[in-house]
Amino acid sequence: MNPSLERIARGRRCLVMGLGAFGGGLGVTRALVQAGARQVTVTDLAPQEKLKSSVEALQPLLQAGRVRLRLGGHDPADFRDAELVIANPAVKHPWNDPFLEAARAGGAAISTEIRLSLEGLPRERVIGITGTAGKSTTSAMIAHLLDGQGRRATLAGNIGGSLLSDPPSVGPRDWIVAELSSFMLWWLGPESGQPHWSPRVGVLTNLADNHLDWHLGPEHYSASKALLRGPGQEIFLSDFDMDPVAAARFAAMPPGAWWRDGQPGLEAGLVASMAEACPLPGPHNRRNALLALRVAAAAIRLDGEQPDWAALETRLRSFRGLPHRLCLVHEHDGVRWFDDSKATTPEASLLAVACFPERARVHLIAGGYDKGSDLTAIAELAGSLGGLYAVGATAAAIASRGGIPCGTLDGAVGRIRAAARPGDVVLLSPGCASWDQFENYQQRGLRFAELARGQ
Repeated sequence: MNPSLERIARGRRCLVMGLGAFGGGLGVTRALVQAGARQVTVTDLAPQEKLKSSVEALQPLLQAGRVRLRLGGHDPADFRDAELVIANPAVKHPWNDPFLEAARAGGAAISTEIRLSLEGLPRERVIGITGTAGKSTTSAMIAHLLDGQGRRATLAGNIGGSLLSDPPSVGPRDWIVAELSSFMLWWLGPESGQPHWSPRVGVLTNLADNHLDWHLGPEHYSASKALLRGPGQEIFLSDFDMDPVAAARFAAMPPGAWWRDGQPGLEAGLVASMAEACPLPGPHNRRNALLALRVAAAAIRLDGEQPDWAALETRLRSFRGLPHRLCLVHEHDGVRWFDDSKATTPEASLLAVACFPERARVHLIAGGYDKGSDLTAIAELAGSLGGLYAVGATAAAIASRGGIPCGTLDGAVGRIRAAARPGDVVLLSPGCASWDQFENYQQRGLRFAELARGQ
């Protein structure tokens, strides 16, 4: 049992704001019941049919009367009545959200699943990873490199699941590897109304404009990312990802160059050829691998040991990557189909395209929910690709330089089938979130795989 959660939840009326489909809302709901909450209300703007799997998982608690649902909208009265609110970190503008304001006016304590999880764990055993692109793969690589030989690494945070309902036992050589989004980091900072929390080891993959529909602009985005920093901390940067122009622009903003004293460059004893052991395609994944190797080595040294580079390289060779991140899902008649649905920023899509040396043979599907990002760089690919197929709410912007507006993913795949030839690559790398046509990027990726296989 998480002691910090039990302390604030026992005997209280609790409300979970955002059930979601990735396990965080489900996990915190179960944890609140286990912690002895007097009442647990779960509310979500999405209707029940869009949350089917999460609702089904809650059935035993619903039937026992331990949990009640308010789906398809929020009721301010539920927030005014709550004594503890656990908000989904992705709730937009939590500093002035009317429902959270109602909870504050009623005297409720407000927190998030990630804060409660991390507060219940020893900070000195946590590695926190953030960045605009590459943080999921880098997080998974670090956990994979550290897990084994008497050491256990638990992958957590923005990558999905919950540490609350089944908190790990963290031994003296165990690590929690937490992927932290800018939303989560804001909730870990003082603006949330609670003390600043930061990990023992911080990792930044890169920094570029993102989630400007949630943040108040690039300055607020960078300031939220900067909350990764904290006292007594080691911080690591990717060797490449801070583009000089982007770095200079962010450094001129109020948060400043908060990443500057990080540890770029290769460690003594680590050579660039080790990255060639990474089985994932693309130079950016080799850079992710170098970063993961450096961080894993630092964690081992913090344990009072010296890294075994040969063992780490062997572990890296066995890493198979994550679903929906440049994952080959089908190959037929010489055409390869890659699912990179997790690429929800323009930068991530550009990196994916760069993995394939013959750009003129790449049929790129891009577009989706409009997060306010500049999509010009994707649109400008149209002339160099085998085809640029624009879908979703941002289709017009992406098709503006010669791309093909298709409306839906199904429509795009239909156009590609008529155009693709043996040796071509079909790449779903949207550069945008999925929420205009899909519940999440996983659902989008699964649909793409079905279409690739002709289902």
